[in-house]
Amino acid sequence: MSGEAIIAPMPTKKSTPVIEIKEEAEEVIEQVPEEETVTFKKSHFYSVLVVLAFAVGILVGYVAWGRGSTVTAAAPAAVAQQPPSGQVATQEPQFTRYDIPVEGYPSLGPDDAKIVIVEFSDFQCPYCRRFHEDTYQALLKAYPGQIRFVYRNLPLPPTMHPDAMSAAVASLCANDQNAYWDYHQKLFSSETLGEETYIQYATDLGLNVEEFTACLSSGKHDEFIKQDTDFSTKLGVQSTPTFFINGLALIGAQPLSSFQQLIDKELAGEIPQ
Repeated sequence: MSGEAIIAPMPTKKSTPVIEIKEEAEEVIEQVPEEETVTFKKSHFYSVLVVLAFAVGILVGYVAWGRGSTVTAAAPAAVAQQPPSGQVATQEPQFTRYDIPVEGYPSLGPDDAKIVIVEFSDFQCPYCRRFHEDTYQALLKAYPGQIRFVYRNLPLPPTMHPDAMSAAVASLCANDQNAYWDYHQKLFSSETLGEETYIQYATDLGLNVEEFTACLSSGKHDEFIKQDTDFSTKLGVQSTPTFFINGLALIGAQPLSSFQQLIDKELAGEIPQ
């Protein structure tokens, strides 16, 4: 799924093998008879020698590895002061706004709407479909005339969603004939995707099917979709659907209440610009 950079945790230095080796060495030593004259059998001697050599190797590797690596902790957004005894610490939530261009992309709603929602999505993504089935229409109805909804394509790789790219192309071919949002709705309500389905939807909507079919294989929209994908990658978007509400990120097929909570705060001016 979210554009803050996500840094994978550094590998931790495991102390367990060293402890286990130490215990094994102690066990071997305890097996030696405690007599005035201690006699080592060759097997005991070699066992102790191997274990100690292995332990030393682990220790040397640990020191060398530790010196060769640097762990950098991210700076905290804010430092909370220690509250007086008996009081609960509170900290204002941190918000980051991202600059998401919207001009030139399919949009629905007033150009001067107070709330602009940009969705990076994939027509074959089951979670994107869930959002459009459960939340999309309810969200627009909850804020009539206040939302401009913008759709940007992020088709996942063919190994995951083999029809995502072709569906994105089909939607833009429908957009060429001013039927984007009706076609958009059909794609998200479809159980199957593919050229036969795309042409059937174009027929259902009364589009020029010959022109539409030619568009599907023309490649005319490929670069436009690639630019969307490249932009989202640089932004740090890692999953679909990802939304930006006036530039504030909301990731996943969230319920209506999650959108309302953020939108209501935004309309009330409670979130810093």
